[in-house]
Amino acid sequence: MLRYLGRYTHRVAISNQRLVSFTDGEVTFRWRDSAHNNEQRSLPLSVDEFLRRFLLHLLPEGFVRIRNFGFLANRKRATTLPLCFQLLGSAPQTEPEVSTTGPSDFWSCPKCGGPMMVVERLTATEIQLRSPPVVTAAA
Repeated sequence: MLRYLGRYTHRVAISNQRLVSFTDGEVTFRWRDSAHNNEQRSLPLSVDEFLRRFLLHLLPEGFVRIRNFGFLANRKRATTLPLCFQLLGSAPQTEPEVSTTGPSDFWSCPKCGGPMMVVERLTATEIQLRSPPVVTAAA
């Protein structure tokens, strides 16, 4: 299951295994030609064109790369997920209800049930300072 989902959650535009060579300002990489029975071919591109194509796959700031396929696809999830639970012979897990009777700074831990407390609140500026650097363009 992890191998199946892992293919869609942290995928990059091109993996290191597909890069063939970098010589004389030209990047050569392998790609699969779906028009010809998924035959593997090599494509040499100038560095500028390769970087342009690669940067098309970078997400804008604030977006997260998660893609669900198969039984977790958005269109089918409502019908296939209950079917999966039925076939496995188990009941679907429900989210535990959070009690709002206590102070607003306390929640219960979803793992152990113990109290959780807010130790620090960050402003939007502080969160931005702690974020990894944003890659905008190649020099």
